Amino acid sequence: MNWIIAFLPAVGWGLIPIISGKIPSSRPLNEIYGTGIGAVIIGIIFTIIARPKMSIGIFLLAMISGIGWAVGQIGQFISFTNIGVTKTMPISAGLQLIGSCLIGGLIFHEWNSPKAIFLGILALVLMVVGVFLTSMSKGYNESSQLKDFLLLLFTSIGFWIYATFPKTVKVSGKDLFLPQMIGILLGAIIYLVFSKKTAAFKEKASYWNILTGFSFSIGACAYIFSVEENGVASAFIYSQIAVVIATLGGMYILGDKKHGKDLVLTLVGLALIVAGSFIS
Repeated sequence: MNWIIAFLPAVGWGLIPIISGKIPSSRPLNEIYGTGIGAVIIGIIFTIIARPKMSIGIFLLAMISGIGWAVGQIGQFISFTNIGVTKTMPISAGLQLIGSCLIGGLIFHEWNSPKAIFLGILALVLMVVGVFLTSMSKGYNESSQLKDFLLLLFTSIGFWIYATFPKTVKVSGKDLFLPQMIGILLGAIIYLVFSKKTAAFKEKASYWNILTGFSFSIGACAYIFSVEENGVASAFIYSQIAVVIATLGGMYILGDKKHGKDLVLTLVGLALIVAGSFIS
C-alpha cells in the first residue's frame, strides 16, 4: 500500500476548516468562492498533466455533481461560524456517511448478502449514535441546535450527490475531476449572486481562501490515485481520518476547545462515526 497517497486525501480535506479558520475576516461567502477558484486552478493543472477523456454529457453531469459539493460545503462553512469546527465536522461527516451508506445499500444494491446487510445496519447504528453524541453540547439552546443540525442535514444532500455520482457512470475519476471542480466554482458564484453578497468577489479574504481550495482539490486528486493504488475500500477508509484531523485541529489550532462532558461526548461520537465508516 502506498501510505503517502492513502493519507493525502485525509490531510487535504481535514485541513479545510483549519486553513479557512485562520484567514482574517473570512466569512462563508469568501470561503466557498475562494475554494472554488483554488479547485479550478488545481483541476486545470491536473487536466494538462493527465489529459483525461470526457464527453460533453458526462462533463455537464459532473459539473452538476460539483455544484452539489458546493451546496454541502456552504452548509459546513456556515456551521463553522455558528457552532464551531469541533461540533460541525463530526456531525457533517456522520451525515455524509449515513447518506452514502443508505444510497449504496438501497439504490446500488451493495447490501447483496445477509452479512452485507448486517454490517450495513451495524455501521448505520454506530454512525447515527455518533452523530447524536457529537450534537449534544452545552452553550447552545435547543432551537439553535436543531436549526444548525437541519442546515447540515439538508446541505449534506449535495455531498451525497457528489460522492455517489461516480457510481452512476462508468468513467474514471480522472475524467470527472475538472468538470466537478468547475461545478464547485459555478455553485459558489450562483450562491453569491442569489444571496446578493457579490461584494465577496472583491474581498481579500476570498482570494486567501484559494489556499482552502488547493487543500480540498489536492485531497480530491490524491483520492483518485489512492483508489487506483490501494483499492476503493482502503482509499475510502483512510480518507475518513479527515474528520479526526479537522476536529482535533479545531480544538488545538483554532481554539474551539471542549471540556469535561462535552469533550468526552465529542471524542466518543467521533470514534463511533469513524468505526462505522470502517465497517461500511
